[in-house]
Amino acid sequence: MSSPPLPLNLLPSLPPRAALLLDLDGTLLDIAPTPDAVVVPPDLPRSLRRLRDLLDNAVAVVTGRPVDQIDALLPGIPFAVAGEHGGAIRHAPDGALERADLPTPPAEWRAQANQVAAGYPGVLIEEKARGFVLHYRAVPEIGPVLRQAMLSIMADPQRAVGDNSFELMRAHMAWELKPRGADKGHAVRLIMAQPPFAGRTPIYVGDDVTDEDAMRAARAAGGEGYRVQDIFGDPAGVRAWLVRLAEGRGL
Repeated sequence: MSSPPLPLNLLPSLPPRAALLLDLDGTLLDIAPTPDAVVVPPDLPRSLRRLRDLLDNAVAVVTGRPVDQIDALLPGIPFAVAGEHGGAIRHAPDGALERADLPTPPAEWRAQANQVAAGYPGVLIEEKARGFVLHYRAVPEIGPVLRQAMLSIMADPQRAVGDNSFELMRAHMAWELKPRGADKGHAVRLIMAQPPFAGRTPIYVGDDVTDEDAMRAARAAGGEGYRVQDIFGDPAGVRAWLVRLAEGRGL
């Protein structure tokens, strides 16, 4: 159960030498019927660019989406980006994309997942480099059925990977199959180890169960993790907070 959002003038301020790490869907952007239908409000890029100036570039986006989608939605705006829940990280706008050494699911799993999606109108499959996601926003009642289908795929005795190589992760109206060893907490730790983030206090904002590892990592590093629903209400509240910060209030 979410708490009522705090009034704008009571939203948290940033500590000295803060680093801002932000989830994307459900945090910066409103959830849309499909992942490719999200809209970037015009005030968001302006706020993030201004915050990069105020925080000496220490602004990052950490998401389950692939990095190329972050680049398409927010081109050149965050200094660092982490996609695929930390499986792919770029530490600077002109830096190389670093990929963790993680397994790729068998082709048979992808084929079976596509068959499952095709069997339920309204279910969409999102392919990733090292996994895939079944989205069911259009048919929320089908969630338990899809979970069982994904678990059945992962239980395939003929698979050629270790028993603990992959995990099934719940997301917002979605089930994601991903390799173990990369999560958003891992991404926060890696980003915070590199300039311009190193030595700063991490402030992480996210909305989903996939963000909990990142919140814990930020708190363990002496910073804070904020859940959108508890503090800001919704992405519009997050964006209003960012506007306030960009104007120098709360810094």
